[in-house]
Amino acid sequence: MRAPFSPARKALAALVLSVGLLPSGHAALFEDGEARRAILEMRQRVDGMQQAQQRSAEELRRLGEENAQLRRSLLDLQAQIESLRAEQAKLNGQNEQSLRDLGELQRRQKDIAQGVDDRLRQFEPLRVNLDGQEFQADPAEKRSFEAALATFRSGKFPQATAAFSAFLQQYPRSGFLPSARFWLGNAQYATREYKEAIGQFRQLLAETPEHARAPEAALSIANCQVELKDARAARKTLEDLVRTYPHSEAAGAAKERLARLK
Repeated sequence: MRAPFSPARKALAALVLSVGLLPSGHAALFEDGEARRAILEMRQRVDGMQQAQQRSAEELRRLGEENAQLRRSLLDLQAQIESLRAEQAKLNGQNEQSLRDLGELQRRQKDIAQGVDDRLRQFEPLRVNLDGQEFQADPAEKRSFEAALATFRSGKFPQATAAFSAFLQQYPRSGFLPSARFWLGNAQYATREYKEAIGQFRQLLAETPEHARAPEAALSIANCQVELKDARAARKTLEDLVRTYPHSEAAGAAKERLARLK
């Protein structure tokens, strides 16, 4: 099947046909040179139109290729954008995990620091105010004394005797020493160890005569002496108590007992 004529070829054919259709008289008016020039001009016009069509086709092809290239570039760009988004999401996730890890690390560091502080506090001296005396003591020392005193107050006097005796051996320079001797003497009195109790009370009086428990210690010595059937020694102890600590509650109790001993 033949391809259809282009517009340029159709124009050339129409020109030739029109020349052929002229009457012979008119045709004679045209000389050969003029006819050839007309045909050449028409052919040039046709060639120009063909070239223009070719340029248009080439331009369209080029534009099509550029459009295809542009589409490929856009697709590549879209793929890069999606890749960057995925990478950004990944980085965001890693950043969030890093923040969580950092928070956990800081919490652990805080817990460790708190634990260290707590352990250090177990060894830091504490300020203690007991029986009118203010002094410093190690936490372990304070716990040991309080545990022995709790044992005494629960009525477990043999165990309290052992606990206070161990305390005195472990902390011979403790600020708790006078109070520990006082309660040890009372525990020994409760277990009928009167001579041992007298020894503790007298040592308290010798070492710390101004201690708040000193008047009670003197009264306890007299009680032990009464239990040992030594009324004479008990009377002298009570008289010394009244003379040495006249304004104490123990002195009032000593006066009553002196009245009973006469």
